[in-house]
Amino acid sequence: MTLHIETPLIESRAMSATTGRSVWLKLDALQPPGSFKIRGIGYACKTYLARGARRFVSSSVGNAGLAVAYAGRRLGVPVTVVVPETTTERAQALLRLEKAEVIVHGASWQEANDLAQSLVGESDAFLHPFDDPLLWQGHGTLIDEVFRFGLKPDAVVLSVGGGGLMSGVVEGLHRNGWSDIPVFAVETTGAASFQAAVKAGHTVELEQITSIATSLGAKRVCENAFQWTKKHPIQSVVVSDQSALTACERFLDDHRILVEPACGASLAIVYEHAPELKDFSNILVVVCGGATSTIDQIRKLGSG
Repeated sequence: MTLHIETPLIESRAMSATTGRSVWLKLDALQPPGSFKIRGIGYACKTYLARGARRFVSSSVGNAGLAVAYAGRRLGVPVTVVVPETTTERAQALLRLEKAEVIVHGASWQEANDLAQSLVGESDAFLHPFDDPLLWQGHGTLIDEVFRFGLKPDAVVLSVGGGGLMSGVVEGLHRNGWSDIPVFAVETTGAASFQAAVKAGHTVELEQITSIATSLGAKRVCENAFQWTKKHPIQSVVVSDQSALTACERFLDDHRILVEPACGASLAIVYEHAPELKDFSNILVVVCGGATSTIDQIRKLGSG
């Protein structure tokens, strides 16, 4: 039994017509907890349960915690999720809907994460939101599904927060013999820890997260994501918050699926004809999802 589903892979007629190239969408926004996170987290939870874990503990600003809570409910394992004070009431309500114990602590994910790690007992398993080889292995199933479908894109576009999705996607490309396909890693201004690492030549910690795309709000990208830049063609791209918000609204109009600004970031470089993509004609966009946004929130942020 897998805890994730095989998600649709469709060509976006609207985006293809607008851009003059084939744009394919891997719709992981349709995963039961609302994002790609369940792929890796579901695999990790099953692995830790088999190793004897009796409780799952996690930290999250939303999506990772929802994936852990969903996995715990399905597996019959209690879950504790520590979230920062910036986490929306909607996100907390969704966590409780999945029967998780929710603890609100700290002004940032880093502070919430410190508390979560301090709660881990001998029979508990800690589920990191993005920095765990089990997660990367599970996230790579997204590319396994594209491979089985028979589509070989000439570029992959995805959003980067802590680097878990990118680590998994690149791992998936390599295990399917697609090590030549470049990845465009998209962040928003004010949450660009991956670009900071690329510029510095090593991972660095941002002083603060100022982007409204809070799901991208890891102050330091994981080391594994940065190390892939030495072994795989990866290009960092940064867009504005407004671009991400506008892309969310356009995508809702085009495909009747609401995603959060973190996901809108990667959609934005396609909608806006980013020059980085000009040489590619068959693009795969990972629609990573996000269950905690509402259209009212997105419009309010966009008008602010």
